Amino acid sequence: MKDHPIPAEGHSGPSADTNLTLQEMVLESRDIRDFLAELAVLAASRLSVTGNTIHAGVTVLRRKRAEAVAASDAPARALDEMQNGFGDGPCLTALRTGSTVLVPDLTAERRWAPYVRAATKQGVCSILAVPLDLAGNAEAVLNAYSGRSNGFSGEDIATVEGFAAQAASSLRLAVRITQLNEVRDDLAAAMQSRMVIDMALGAIMAQNRCTRDAAVTILIEASNVRSIKLQDVAAAVIMNISGETDMAGPFGE
Repeated sequence: MKDHPIPAEGHSGPSADTNLTLQEMVLESRDIRDFLAELAVLAASRLSVTGNTIHAGVTVLRRKRAEAVAASDAPARALDEMQNGFGDGPCLTALRTGSTVLVPDLTAERRWAPYVRAATKQGVCSILAVPLDLAGNAEAVLNAYSGRSNGFSGEDIATVEGFAAQAASSLRLAVRITQLNEVRDDLAAAMQSRMVIDMALGAIMAQNRCTRDAAVTILIEASNVRSIKLQDVAAAVIMNISGETDMAGPFGE
């Protein structure tokens, strides 16, 4: 995971530089979870100022179940997981309503009492939760925790909301790239299967001096009799003839 420097004093709103950073993260991340981890670290570093270190996490809602999928550090992950354990809190409320939730002072907060008491014991004084609009792909929320009361100003809220909008756009791109990679992998698997079957048919035609249609019939009958997949029968045919044990071929990368 890359290090994103913490500003010495103050911070500015989302910029073209931030958007470029997020796009680079999409291209360099191994998967969605890796991207979200980088996002949490970046969010924490951009929000943190001298005397007010921010911890950030990302929670995703899948099949009505909340999961803490990424965090800038251990405290942020613990706080996200704790809230998910209680099943309610400011971050889950933001996630469910699709609206920003700010808790400026946990000691004065009367909602979500069990979680608030637990979070206060962990040194949390204020919380900011901003939902990420993923356009139906999933529901997610960017959570920020401060050890100071009124740890988030109005400018901070605007900054985080703008940052979250850019992050959501990049995350949709990451989801799209993941989907394209899955399609590529499926296509590669299909091409591998077709290659193996074609090789087996050629071997059967040569051995039996028969037509391709006849070879197809032989292969299908063998598959039915043995109750195994056609590709597996084809692979067995080739291995029996050539002694090959690795059928990965050029499409097995």
